[in-house]
Amino acid sequence: MDLRPARARVLTVFLAALLCARALPAAPEEPAPAPAPVPPAGPGSAVYNIEIIVFRATSALGGAEDWSAEAGARNIAGEESASGSATVGHFVAALPSSAWQLGELESRLRASGVYVPLAHTAWAQTASSWGTRAGFTMQKLGIEVPGLSGTVFLERGQWLHLGMSLTYVMAGPPQGLGAAPDTPFTINESRRVRFYERNYFDHPAFGVIALVTPAQGARPPGR
Repeated sequence: MDLRPARARVLTVFLAALLCARALPAAPEEPAPAPAPVPPAGPGSAVYNIEIIVFRATSALGGAEDWSAEAGARNIAGEESASGSATVGHFVAALPSSAWQLGELESRLRASGVYVPLAHTAWAQTASSWGTRAGFTMQKLGIEVPGLSGTVFLERGQWLHLGMSLTYVMAGPPQGLGAAPDTPFTINESRRVRFYERNYFDHPAFGVIALVTPAQGARPPGR
């Protein structure tokens, strides 16, 4: 069952605000980034920076969901050929807040009154082979949010993919979701990523905004 149309409601208000912000005078736009290909370096040697913001909705956007169906939902973007010898990504280092790129976006979320940022972090890692789903837990990434658990994984086949399998159990879910307290909400999704492009993993109860950049030659914060 494809629940993407329902999930898209979570970011409707925020995306509209984001588009308005982009319409303001700004520096000349650079060409749209291409999908991030696999670097020609040896297996597991290329290092990538990943930054994420986890946030929750304060109220429902739309009607109630079928949460029993949602729990089993999975959306894996694209088909890739599995590597002959699987490689598991390695955690390189946590990145200091001075290197973060999504600070302004977090401020907009906080000021919206519709969303509440729960966690904001960034780290450097190598990628796992496509199909391994090998990632890092919330705790490994330094995220300690009550009720939030799961992993974030970066895989490479022909292209680079970012995915996550997260569960968030809220004692008091947003009003209007039609969900009882302690209902587990899930995001179980993987998609092809482009360098410097914001990726939205959305859900009617909570969501994640993610950014992937190359560790070598990355743009400075604010670009």
